[in-house]
Amino acid sequence: MAERNRKLENNKKNAMAMYKTAFEGRPAEAVTKYLAENYREHNPQAVDGPEGLIDYFERMQKEYPNKKIEFVRCIAEGDLVALHTHQVWPDNEEYVTMDFFRFDENGKICEHWDAIQQVPKEALNPNKMY
Repeated sequence: MAERNRKLENNKKNAMAMYKTAFEGRPAEAVTKYLAENYREHNPQAVDGPEGLIDYFERMQKEYPNKKIEFVRCIAEGDLVALHTHQVWPDNEEYVTMDFFRFDENGKICEHWDAIQQVPKEALNPNKMY
C-alpha cells in the first residue's frame, strides 16, 4: 500500500512538473525528463509523439509568452493522473483545462488527453469553474 501511494504521489508530481515545464517554454526539457519514447497525443491541435509536444508548446510560448497556469486539482488512480488547471492568457482571457496523463511502468508519461474551455465573462451561477 505504501509503495502504491508513493507511486501515485510521484506520478502526480511528475505530471504537474512536466506540464509546468512545457507550459513555461521549456518543452524539450519536459520531454527529456518526463515522457516515454512511445508517447501518444490525443489533442487534435498537436502532432502525435514527443516532437509534437515540443512543437505545440514552443508555438504557444512564442505566440503567448505571458500566459500563466495554476494547478487547481490533481488526482491519481492506477496509472492515470488528472489535472484541473486555471490558465490566464493575454488580454486576461481565462481558460479551464482538464488533462489526463497515463504513465508507463517506468514512471514516464506515455499518453495524454485534454479538454479546454474558456471561462465566460458572465455565468448563470456564482460558482467558479476552477
